[in-house]
Amino acid sequence: MTAIAVLGSTNMDLVAYVPKAPRLGETVTGRAFRTVPGGKGANQAVAAARLGAEVVMIGAVGADEFGVRLRAALTSAGVETAALRTVEGASGTAHITVDDEGANSIIVIPGANASVTGLEAGDDAHIGAAGSLLLQLELPLSAVLAGALAARARGVRTILTPAPARPLPAELLAATDLLLPNEHEAAALTGRTDPRRAAEALLQDVPEVVITLGAAGVLHAVRGGEPLTVAAPVVQAVDTTAAGDTFAGALAVALGEGRPMPEALRWASAAAALSVRRRGAQDSMPTRAEADAFALTGPAHGSAAARGDGRSGGTP
Repeated sequence: MTAIAVLGSTNMDLVAYVPKAPRLGETVTGRAFRTVPGGKGANQAVAAARLGAEVVMIGAVGADEFGVRLRAALTSAGVETAALRTVEGASGTAHITVDDEGANSIIVIPGANASVTGLEAGDDAHIGAAGSLLLQLELPLSAVLAGALAARARGVRTILTPAPARPLPAELLAATDLLLPNEHEAAALTGRTDPRRAAEALLQDVPEVVITLGAAGVLHAVRGGEPLTVAAPVVQAVDTTAAGDTFAGALAVALGEGRPMPEALRWASAAAALSVRRRGAQDSMPTRAEADAFALTGPAHGSAAARGDGRSGGTP
């Protein structure tokens, strides 16, 4: 069993389902409302745990009802929460609108996540015991950098999802083994809208990049190698909220098991495709058995796929 540490956010997702997302100044009538556990860090932790990894979550929740529910959701998914501290105040929340096409828009209020400004006693030991550390940008950058440096010092692979997109310090990039943006984040980081050109620019700072392209699949690029594009399975998207986080967790599991990158990308894409066929964030994430079966017998891969890359608690 591969071991994965996740340093990241834990939010309660407040999800409104609408026929069409409102424009600025417009009011629309929604069809349904749900509160579901989310947050990019917690989502990636749950995805990896359901897919067979031994996972520890490092972060914070508030001393409120949401905090209790968020911790319970992680525990029920098999995620170790000893390093998930409880702090005074509110838990993080993500306010999400999902339209009838499965697309989403998200507002994140950090809450307790803002209190995680660095590592605490024991966190570095959890990181050192893992094969990979999953990072995102919904915690203060000081904490993300501390985690990356701790992983680098202990020979642990760092996988960074740069969402929400923001300028990244050189020290963080130097401690990142694999950068995992979607195409919009890659463009924001480089100023280049063409994914291949964006990948070329990113490889100046990190040794390996995987750019998720929504319906077009994923692009993998590594220094000194030829770019590789893997198409996504063709499915009907219902809710893309956690597709990107499912992909990240699945990719970490596959790489931790020693799978070659092309195989790892196809398997992670299959897991993400399963997630968009269900509503919600963590509720939509597949089990190991489901992902294995779908990767073998599911819909064919193709550029017309509707996998999507929405990010719960972050930037789509």
